[in-house]
Amino acid sequence: MLLRFAVLFGLGSAFLSAQELPPPKLTNVPYGKHERQVLDVWQAAGTTPRPWMFFIHGGGWMVGDKGRPDFLQLCLSRGISVVAINYRFIPQAIEQKIDPPVKACLEDAARALQFSRTKATDWNLDKQRVAACGGSAGGFGSLWLAFHPDMAEPESDDPVARESTRVTCAFGFVPQTSLDPKQMKEWIPNNDYGHHAFALPSMQAFLDQRDALLPWIKKFSPYELVSADDPPVYLFYDSVPALGQPFKDPPHSANFGVGIEPKLKEAGIDYELNYPGSKQVKHPDLFGFIAEKLGVK
Repeated sequence: MLLRFAVLFGLGSAFLSAQELPPPKLTNVPYGKHERQVLDVWQAAGTTPRPWMFFIHGGGWMVGDKGRPDFLQLCLSRGISVVAINYRFIPQAIEQKIDPPVKACLEDAARALQFSRTKATDWNLDKQRVAACGGSAGGFGSLWLAFHPDMAEPESDDPVARESTRVTCAFGFVPQTSLDPKQMKEWIPNNDYGHHAFALPSMQAFLDQRDALLPWIKKFSPYELVSADDPPVYLFYDSVPALGQPFKDPPHSANFGVGIEPKLKEAGIDYELNYPGSKQVKHPDLFGFIAEKLGVK
C-alpha cells in the first residue's frame, strides 16, 4: 500500500528508495502462539501516553507483512506511535480447521489490539486514542473492528480478553466492505473475490451456499455490522465508482465504498468517502483525518 500511496501523490519509486523507514522499537512481539501472531512497535517521542495507529496489512488474507505501515513517517513526526501486526492467513486457518477461515484473520486483529492495550503503560500508549488503518484486506479488518460490538470480556480470567476492541476511528485504503456474494455481485458484476474467506473453490459455490453461510456473513461482513454507535471512518479509493458495472480491479473497486455509503448515512456515522471526483471530502490530505480524530495538532 505504501507504493500505491506514493504513486497517487506523484512521489513515485524515488520516494520509497529515498525515504529510509525507521526500525521499530520492538520487533516480532508475540501476541499468540502461532508464528504469524506477532507485531512490531514504533514509539513516538513524548512523555505523555501517545495516540497510536494500529496497522493491519493487506494481501487478501493470503500474503503480506507488517513491515511497511502506511503513514509511518507522518505518524512518528506528529507524535503518534504505530503498532503493526501480522496475522494468520487463510491457508493456515484451514490447516488449523478454523471455520470459517476468515475468522482467524479478523479475530487475530482483535486479539492483537487487545494485547497492545495491555502493554499501554510499557509502550506509553493512550488506550483511548487509537486509529485502525490498513489497505485492501487490512482496510476490511480495520472497518470490521470499527463496526463490530466491543469484544471485551470484563469477567474473563485472561487480562488480554478483558481489554476493549473498540477504536477511535478507522481508515481504509481501497477496502472491501462486504462478504455477501449476492451483494458484491450486485455492486460489481465481475467480482470474483471473497469465496476463499470461507474455503470455497469459486464464486459460484459461494453464491450457491450463501443462505447457509448468512450467519457467518452477518458476523464477519463490515456492511452487516454498521450501527449508530460506531466511530468515524474514512474510505479512500483511487478509482471512480460505477455501481452495478464491471470493474478492472474488482477487489479494490470504489463500488465497495459507494455500496456501503447508504448504510453509513442511515446509521448517522461520521464518515468520509474519497475517490476521484468525490464531493465534500473534509480531509483530502488523508492523514489529516487520523490526526484530527486522534486529537493531534
